[in-house]
Amino acid sequence: MGLFKYIADTYEYTNFFARLNLSSPILSNLKDNRYILNQDSQLVKQFKIPSQKNEAFTQLVKQYQEKLYWHIRRMVVEHEDTNDVLQNTFIKIWNALDNFREDSQLYTWLYRIATNESLSFLEQKKRKQTSSFDDVAEVYGNSVKADSNFNANQLEWKLQLAIQQLPEKQKLVFNLRYFDEMTYEQISKILDTSEGALKASYHHAAKKVEEFIKTH
Repeated sequence: MGLFKYIADTYEYTNFFARLNLSSPILSNLKDNRYILNQDSQLVKQFKIPSQKNEAFTQLVKQYQEKLYWHIRRMVVEHEDTNDVLQNTFIKIWNALDNFREDSQLYTWLYRIATNESLSFLEQKKRKQTSSFDDVAEVYGNSVKADSNFNANQLEWKLQLAIQQLPEKQKLVFNLRYFDEMTYEQISKILDTSEGALKASYHHAAKKVEEFIKTH
């Protein structure tokens, strides 16, 4: 039985397989994308004017805090840890935004900072404790169930557990591609990795996720 039919018949989640194995770049709404890029450029210019700095940063936080929160949480899992990493991320952004060069896109720069902060946090945590997959699954389960937005969808639950067992690099690439719907070019700018390597990383991650869902 093909995986698509397996998921459709068992979980009634028919678009999962198509998204998981998307090989062509995801097309964004170009009009919306241009608007966001223009808005970001204005925020950066405004931030560099002393009298408008606080207002610009407040707007930046409002615009990106939810996206960065979920990007970080998919990596560090727990809500409290996510908030700590997010706070550190915005502190780094505040301290560095004056020197931001607009030859790159603001959102990829923000994601790179959030990614580096998350990886640093995980590395520090790894030194302090050794966790098995069962431990991670339990922590993740308790964390998600405590979330007010938790919806006990069987496939979504298995998907999240599958992602947690991926190596950090594959997890990062999978999350940016699958959840944030970024192109390989965009991910390349965030992770400073070639598009070819990212495609291979996502391919391996998707196969592992498929296998986990089929066997658990």
